[in-house]
Amino acid sequence: MRSIWDPVDSMGGEEVRRTLTDRQRLMRHEIEDYLRRQSEQLPARQQSLWQRDYTSVAAFEASVQSNRERWMKAIGRFDRPSPVPQPDFSPFYEDDRVDARWLTVPFVGEYRARAVLGLPKHRQPPYPLVVAQHGIGSSPERVFGFDDLSNVYHAYGRRLVEAGYAVVAPMNVTEIRPRSRLNRLCLMLAGTLWGLEVARTSLLLDYLETRSDIDMSRTAMWGISLGGAYTMFTLPLEPRLGAGIVTAWFNDRVRKMAIDDPRYSCFLSTEEEYVFIPGWLREFGDSDLVSLICPRPVQVQTGKGDGIAWWPFVVEEFDRSAEHYRRLGLSERANLDLHEGGHEIDVEGGLAFLERWLGQ
Repeated sequence: MRSIWDPVDSMGGEEVRRTLTDRQRLMRHEIEDYLRRQSEQLPARQQSLWQRDYTSVAAFEASVQSNRERWMKAIGRFDRPSPVPQPDFSPFYEDDRVDARWLTVPFVGEYRARAVLGLPKHRQPPYPLVVAQHGIGSSPERVFGFDDLSNVYHAYGRRLVEAGYAVVAPMNVTEIRPRSRLNRLCLMLAGTLWGLEVARTSLLLDYLETRSDIDMSRTAMWGISLGGAYTMFTLPLEPRLGAGIVTAWFNDRVRKMAIDDPRYSCFLSTEEEYVFIPGWLREFGDSDLVSLICPRPVQVQTGKGDGIAWWPFVVEEFDRSAEHYRRLGLSERANLDLHEGGHEIDVEGGLAFLERWLGQ
């Protein structure tokens, strides 16, 4: 049998072309095998890159500060205007319980931070605040129960306002190809689209902080899918957010990003180029990002029928996350909402969590 490394002048034309294909396949697989194995070494790297001190909450937070700074560097730091520019408002919808309007704040250049701000009409201010973040291919409209034919969102933004919360629902770039295009531009500026939109959310908080009808001492972020990612990515960098609910995103991150498996979708085999963050799997699994949220309360919502994850792997990663809280004597602040649904919001579970930690 001939080798793909036999001298090229000993082969015919078709054989040369076949051999080139075989060589390329071998080389690609060698490289991918190496890179997958490097990704799978995340637990070993965690031992040297994370030096958590559980002797007290203050000591713990100080011990992860350098990791927090590296997470900021990974997604990219984008400056925000100061003081906050004057916002504009326009109608969104109103009924006997909810007054919701489009909020627009100048951000950078011609880019505007846009969100729907919904306020309760039946409660007295100041209101606790929830940042309600939509997913890919979606919108603030769905957060409030519009254009949601499959009922994935269960109108959770409206439900929150009816329960007495102020809700701000930021609008992200929502389609895959435009997100990837913009992310390429961000990468050349040492950032990511994630980092730009996290800074956008912080600008919205800058504005809301100026309002007397918002209680910034009682705040949370609750996002689904892409919005779950934003919840995971924003809370480590935004101390004004006092709690978080991560719906339909939390995962064994190495498996989700780099290991194909018929039990769940793997980003490596999709066209979602914008998802990938430089240095992510060098240091940050999902339980690591939760450790940058700790000691603030966090709930993970996962449906057993959700194809983005295989739920037993989610349970394993959540246990690793909850260990940070356990070692600080704060176990009650880490909550896994594992339900029998799919890729969707569990409104009742989230409302109960927020009522416990934000109060009403």
